[in-house]
Amino acid sequence: MSLILRLASRNLFQDRLRFVATIIGIVFSIVLVTVQLGLFLGFQKMVTTMIDHAPADLWIVSRGTKCFEDPSMLDRRDQTKALSVPGVVDAVPLLIGFTEWAVPNDGSTPVFVVGTSPEGLRPWHVVQGNPADLSDAHAVAVDQTYFGRLGVSALGDTTTIRGHKVIVKAVTRGIRSFTTTPYVFAPMESAQTYIGVSRNDVSYLLVRLSQGANANAVREALAKKLDKVEVLTTDEFRNRSRTFWLFGTGAGFALFGGALLGAIVGTVIIAQTLYSSTKDHLTEFATLRAIGSSSFYIHKVIITQALLSAVIGFGVAFLIDLAVLRFTMDSALPIVITPILTLGLFVLTVIMCVASAASAIVQVTRIDPARVFRQ
Repeated sequence: MSLILRLASRNLFQDRLRFVATIIGIVFSIVLVTVQLGLFLGFQKMVTTMIDHAPADLWIVSRGTKCFEDPSMLDRRDQTKALSVPGVVDAVPLLIGFTEWAVPNDGSTPVFVVGTSPEGLRPWHVVQGNPADLSDAHAVAVDQTYFGRLGVSALGDTTTIRGHKVIVKAVTRGIRSFTTTPYVFAPMESAQTYIGVSRNDVSYLLVRLSQGANANAVREALAKKLDKVEVLTTDEFRNRSRTFWLFGTGAGFALFGGALLGAIVGTVIIAQTLYSSTKDHLTEFATLRAIGSSSFYIHKVIITQALLSAVIGFGVAFLIDLAVLRFTMDSALPIVITPILTLGLFVLTVIMCVASAASAIVQVTRIDPARVFRQ
C-alpha cells in the first residue's frame, strides 16, 4: 500500500501547476455546491421560522392556505367553537399581514406585522427590552437587522404605521424574513388596526391540546365543527409552507440546479487533469505492466491519486466554506451548513474524483507493455 501511495503522490505532485489546477477545480465545485445547498437549507429554515416558534399542536387555517405568509382570514368567532371541542385547552388567535411603516424623514417601507398575545406567538431572541412590554397598545418589536431600513436604532424610537404611533419596546436578533420584508410584532388589537381588518378577522388559530388528548380525534372533531377551514398539524403546515416557497416558486429547483452545475464542472475539470497526468506517465505504467503488475494494481494507483486530490481539495474547500458561513451569518439569507451536509459533501468529493479517474483508467487499460522496449 505504501508503494501505491508513493506512486500516486509522485504523479500528483510532480507537475505543480497541474496539481493546483486540480485543487482549484475541486474547491470551486465543492464551494459552489455548498453555497447552493447551504442556501437551500437556510431558505428552508427561514420559511418556517414562525411556525417553528409558535406554541401550537394544531393549526386552524383558512381552506387553501399555501404558506404562513398567506394573508387569508378566519372569523375569530371560530375560537369559541374550537374551545368547545373536547381535548382543546386553548385556541389562540394569530394575525398576520402587510402594511406600511413610516421611515422617519425617509418615506415608508413595507413591513409584515405579526399580531401577538401573551399566550400566542411571541418574539424570541430578544436582546433589548422585554416581550412583556408588548402589552402596550403602541409597542412593537423589531429585529436589529432591519434598523437601517426601518429608520430606528434603539429602544424608545418612535414612528407611525398607517398614521398610528408606534414605539420600539423590544429588539430581537436573527428573526429575519426570507422575503426581506421586516417582521414587526405588535399586540393583536393594534395589529388589526395597522393591517386594516375588523376585530373579528384573524389569520390563524393556534390550538393547544390537553395532555393525553388524541390529536387525530381532536383534529377530525374540529374539521366537522368549523366551516371553510383546514386543521393541520405543525409538521403538515411546515411542509406545506416549504413546498410552496421552495418548489411552487421554483426557488428550490434553481438552487439544486446550481449545485448540480457545480458538481458537473468540478468532475470535468478533475477528469481532464487526471487524464492528462496519466497520459504523461504512460511509460511508467507500461513498465509496471511489463514487470508483471496487474491492471488492478495500476487502477489502485490512479484511484489513490484521485482520493488524495479529494482529501486535499475538500480540506481547502471546507476552510472557505467556514469563512462564507461566518460572512453570511447576519445576512438576510444566511447559509446553513450541518454536519450531515458536510459529510455528504465529502462523500460527493470522493465520488467526483473517483468517477473522474475512469477516463485515466481507460487510457491505462489500453497500454501495450511492449512499448517500454520501444523507447
